Amino acid sequence: MNNRFKESLLDPNTMSVTWELVPGRGAREKSQINAIAAAEQAAKGGKVHALTITDNPGGNPAILADALGMDILKAGIEPLVHFTCKDKNRNQLESQLYSLDRAGVRNLLVMTGDYPVSGFEGRPKPVFDIDPTHTLELIGEMNQGLEYPGLKSTIKHQPSDFFAGAAVSPFKGTEAEQMVQYFKLKKKIEAGAEFIVTQLGYDARKFHEVIQFMKLNNLNVPIVGNIYILPFGAARLMNRNQIPGCVVTDKLVAELDKERTAPDKGVGARLLRAAKMYAIMKGMGFDGVHIGGHNIKYEQVEYVIEKGEELSANWLDLVREFDYPMPNGFYYYEKDEKTGLNTETPTNRKGRSLDAPVQFVYKLSRVVHSLIFEPNKKFFGMMRGISKAVDGTGMEKCYHWFEHMAKVLIYDCKDCGDCALTDVAYSCPMSQCPKNQRNGACGGSFNGWCEVYPNQKKCVYVKAYARLKNYDQEMQLDAYRVTPCNWDLYQTSSWINFYLGRDHSAKRLNIPKVDKKKK
Repeated sequence: MNNRFKESLLDPNTMSVTWELVPGRGAREKSQINAIAAAEQAAKGGKVHALTITDNPGGNPAILADALGMDILKAGIEPLVHFTCKDKNRNQLESQLYSLDRAGVRNLLVMTGDYPVSGFEGRPKPVFDIDPTHTLELIGEMNQGLEYPGLKSTIKHQPSDFFAGAAVSPFKGTEAEQMVQYFKLKKKIEAGAEFIVTQLGYDARKFHEVIQFMKLNNLNVPIVGNIYILPFGAARLMNRNQIPGCVVTDKLVAELDKERTAPDKGVGARLLRAAKMYAIMKGMGFDGVHIGGHNIKYEQVEYVIEKGEELSANWLDLVREFDYPMPNGFYYYEKDEKTGLNTETPTNRKGRSLDAPVQFVYKLSRVVHSLIFEPNKKFFGMMRGISKAVDGTGMEKCYHWFEHMAKVLIYDCKDCGDCALTDVAYSCPMSQCPKNQRNGACGGSFNGWCEVYPNQKKCVYVKAYARLKNYDQEMQLDAYRVTPCNWDLYQTSSWINFYLGRDHSAKRLNIPKVDKKKK
């Protein structure tokens, strides 16, 4: 069966359109009934290529997107399911993929997901076992026919037919945040993302920045721009960073405040703004748009599409209406004063102030690392010999205790045993990132602060970028993908696992594996 959404994105003559539905909590409530009715309208109207279904947005429980996706397929239109990594471990994510494959739900937008906020009897325990890059790798293997060892021989499954994409935010205020977003974007595409959807913002230079970044870095997958039909109430929440990853500046909030005094309470103005965004994105070369908004009717979606097409011939004339920079915000490229967009010249990042302090503990960590954690360096062989001698003996428990206590004091170690400290500039992603991201920041940070602890804790990747940039080594965060944590190693010595080639670093650093001694 043809996948109309995939075909629309890959067709250079088609502007792909998805419409976001937020079905909410419950199974047979008004919001779920409205979602199915919207699907039937969109299928009949023919202007929308897929309906996007959110997955527990804002960290609140809601109906599983899978079930609704099946109903949407029956209505005659493709679903695009938000597939997030926050609430399930890797086994449950694989199980969910089998169910979606069997049901014929093929389009997935793979994301980290919002940090859990509410649930039955309080805040639920977050999972974040694997990140989007790992999930995209899993989906890619399933599309090839997943292989794994059986009792007698290798088992290979029937190939699936998923069309999986990922998200990126160009709307970051600091250099560190923006750079790590683009580093992770590249990792997602390398891991198998077949299209990209932007996070939400209203700055035309940033629309242009991300599409230009992809083109100039040969990231040759379709890109979809995010359009939210923005009312004043939602704008205030986004402005306060109460909807993570969505950026609305003070200037835009003030304009919306004036617009809501109109007889139609600003509906016409915000629909026209969305249509202008459509026109600009089409003019820039986006392959599609993702249209969202609370309680939006199908007729309004059609208006945005039709008016956007009408305005697209003169899209450059609209650019200066979307001049909503973040205060002292960072741009990857220098500004083109003629168009109000960007030149192809990257901003000179040398000499820019760091977005986080570089403490003495990191400087000390670098010295120790250079002595004992780099193969072929002075004391690496000695440490490998000690690890071999201690492994599987009565001394192992004491050795592990000493290591763990030292790392608790210095790095707040959680004793996962598959240590990623060296991958993130000694800023532990397992203990200091609430989402345990091992391959780059999530999209929820704001002005350098962690989504979960705003104005309290810096994002670990902002800290890591600053630490590395202080030594002109920030591109290390762009160098390779880190595998998921191997929980077989939980509460074992990460030093022994590292030196004896048992953790995730062994393959990259060519450290020979030494099998565990039997006690």
